[in-house]
Amino acid sequence: MSVTRVLVANRGEIARRVLRSVRERGLVGIAVFVEADADAPFVRDADLAVRLETGYLDGAAVVAAAQRAGADAVHPGYGFLSESAAFARQVEEAGLTWVGPPPAAIEAMGDKVRAKELASQLGIPVLPWSDDPADAQAVGFPLLVKAAAGGGGKGMRVVERPEDLPAAVAAAQREATAAFGDGHVFLERHLSAPHHVEVQILVDHHGEVRVLGERECSIQRRHQKLIEETPSPAVTPAVRATLAEAATRLATAIGYRSAGTIEFLLDGASGEVYFLEVNTRLQVEHPVTEAVTGYDLVAAQLAIADGRDVAAPAAAPGGWAIEARLCAEDPANGFLPATGVLEAFGVPAEPPARWESGVEAGSVVSVAFDSLLAKVIAHAPTREEAATTLARALERLHLGGVTTNRDFLANVLRHPAFLAGDTPTDFIERHAPARTLQVSEGDLTRASVAVALWRSGRNRAEAPVLATVPSGWRNARLPDQRVELVVGDEVRLVSYRVARDGSVRTSAGVAHVHRWHPEGIDLELDGWRFSTTITAIGTRYHVQVPRGTLTMVEVAPKTGEDPLASHAGSLSAPMPGVVHEVRVEAGTRVEAGTTLVILEAMKMEHPVTAPYAGVVGAVAVRAGDQVATGAVLLDLEPDDGG
Repeated sequence: MSVTRVLVANRGEIARRVLRSVRERGLVGIAVFVEADADAPFVRDADLAVRLETGYLDGAAVVAAAQRAGADAVHPGYGFLSESAAFARQVEEAGLTWVGPPPAAIEAMGDKVRAKELASQLGIPVLPWSDDPADAQAVGFPLLVKAAAGGGGKGMRVVERPEDLPAAVAAAQREATAAFGDGHVFLERHLSAPHHVEVQILVDHHGEVRVLGERECSIQRRHQKLIEETPSPAVTPAVRATLAEAATRLATAIGYRSAGTIEFLLDGASGEVYFLEVNTRLQVEHPVTEAVTGYDLVAAQLAIADGRDVAAPAAAPGGWAIEARLCAEDPANGFLPATGVLEAFGVPAEPPARWESGVEAGSVVSVAFDSLLAKVIAHAPTREEAATTLARALERLHLGGVTTNRDFLANVLRHPAFLAGDTPTDFIERHAPARTLQVSEGDLTRASVAVALWRSGRNRAEAPVLATVPSGWRNARLPDQRVELVVGDEVRLVSYRVARDGSVRTSAGVAHVHRWHPEGIDLELDGWRFSTTITAIGTRYHVQVPRGTLTMVEVAPKTGEDPLASHAGSLSAPMPGVVHEVRVEAGTRVEAGTTLVILEAMKMEHPVTAPYAGVVGAVAVRAGDQVATGAVLLDLEPDDGG
């Protein structure tokens, strides 16, 4: 029986991506959602959506939803249950078509320990490893503690010294259990600056393996990918052949079907390639492969699951494709997760780029799910063109309300080392690209004046009387109008007065407003003509500048000290999350660097450490508490002289 109705067992941008290919093939697309996602864009994209009362990880509930909706196939997307052999079997036992590899193949590769054992048997090089912490010296330091049942940086710790191993193993086990329901971890030798390279395979229902090139995924933080590209600037033709042969051998050995990814580490110094793991699902970065090869990988998955041949594209587009992961996180604060409401999210019409987002203006970003907001892909004839196009697309995104890594991504893409192809996994530490928006004094001045005059125009447009009087006009010698705007740590004062000829005399020069509209302003300031988008939320303004979006807050009248402000000596939560563990109590003496509290956010643990030696005073939280950014966790009185 042919597949006609496909349920997508996922959420966010990947649910939207799969639903798009489903619809393009004339099939019915069905979504599942939880209460937190009731108004999410992917729910509206679906032809039908079914509420889950439990959650996305409840396989039985997802299968029941598929049956209730009359689906005949289930596509798992990535994350959640996509690499669960048990869920794949549940789907098949319910008489539904599983859009993915056979459960046995998922089982064989889902456990990274078993995958390494098989790779070794097939003669594919692997790094020294062991699933017994007692073998740490044989594995060699530095080493990685890694979750056996999953990836994405969860359940992973770098260990430099033997004395740090027990705590790292315990933390990785907790994180792996929370993320994958399996706390099994293993040890693996850590290479300091390799290239993370993966091979995209597509295996049809006849067992024919197609290798669709490699992807470079080395720009990472916390062992999680941020920028991916194909082809890899580090891979030579000889290495490419080695990667393809190893991937084909492994896929054939496990009877793989569908799309999948074989991951490797490439030692840049020796040129040696080491098998890392197999992802038995679609990858976040699959669009770059689609852009260069012309394949629709989701459509190919659907065809293979339905027992049909995969149609090869008429021609391979070639060129270079790069993807950036736009995430709700704060690069300037160690890439910690961020939350809030997306007050502005306007995707630019140009330059040409592929936007796949799970959010829109007004979306709530919480700690309940992964921090990925969107993936953005640029395709061009050359690598430099793809990088600069992608940087420009990111910069032109009108974005505000939630702290993101957008500016950091653009800075990486424009960095000379990135453009030169120097992209090992320690790129961020080695080259230290700027983590925040870099704005010139001229752009800052123009943006401040634009906000002040846009605000004035809005006030006039909303005025109940004298609507035809020019904004800011006065019939007497009154003081100039003034607006104080806070930008980061700086206060910008803009004063202005409308002249009789309609021009505006501002503290930054003479301005002419050519057009005002609710979404922005077109004006000339001191000989500079520019148009910008502005979104206002109360006294907060998100204004577009050439390299990104500035947020400006209008200064409110001072009302005295905030009674809720934290006091000197208090340690605050660096991000929103749940208190997983409090390791100290009042009176505990600690050294600098001691872990005091462990927060959990977006399925990862984040330790809060002592910034100096001291004695713990009052402890304001306990395990299980939900805290917001800036919430006081505890008091820490410094030692004398500390």
